[in-house]
Amino acid sequence: MFDSQLFPAAFPALALAHFVALLSPGQDFFLIVAHAIRHRLPGARFICLGIALGNGIYIAIAIIGWSGIRDNPQLFSLVEILGALYLMWVGFKLLQSKPNNQALAAAMGNAPATYQQLLLGFNSALLNPKNALFYMSLMTVILGRDVTTLQQISCGVWMFFAVLLWDLLIAAIIGQQKIQGYLQHYVHRIEHGAGVILLLFAVALFARVQ
Repeated sequence: MFDSQLFPAAFPALALAHFVALLSPGQDFFLIVAHAIRHRLPGARFICLGIALGNGIYIAIAIIGWSGIRDNPQLFSLVEILGALYLMWVGFKLLQSKPNNQALAAAMGNAPATYQQLLLGFNSALLNPKNALFYMSLMTVILGRDVTTLQQISCGVWMFFAVLLWDLLIAAIIGQQKIQGYLQHYVHRIEHGAGVILLLFAVALFARVQ
């Protein structure tokens, strides 16, 4: 069903485990939801790309070997602290949302710049060290020692596009006009909820570092 030179025998198990993880809402999910509700797909698509690129960095680290991060507790803790601070900043920004329909209409027509979206998504994924643990676990536990470098790269490319396409699907669904019309009066409340959830992620990160 697939090329054994490109994909190892354990690829179906890896693809399934990775997709199940995508179904579990995390900080990236709530970041996409908050922006797709207000700005629709044009205001969230490059956030999705940024998240995929951030995941791609950790996938590459898992392939190359991440002993430098794993064996350096101070460096790992620094990444966790930076990630927690970033989530707090995004969370507080979302909590500042106001129930102003005129402002909402203007915001929907003025999506964040491409570089702003990319940085939001990239930082969200890169400053989440759990991604490093996740991809390293997939590569080692599921694929095993006999996997070749080419097979690892093929699996990594698959996971990159799985993240990108899944996040774009979420943003596209939330950006549908019918859904937008239904949620129009609740946008600020949803953003507040997303902000609180991101703050809780940040608190959990701080607690783990301690």
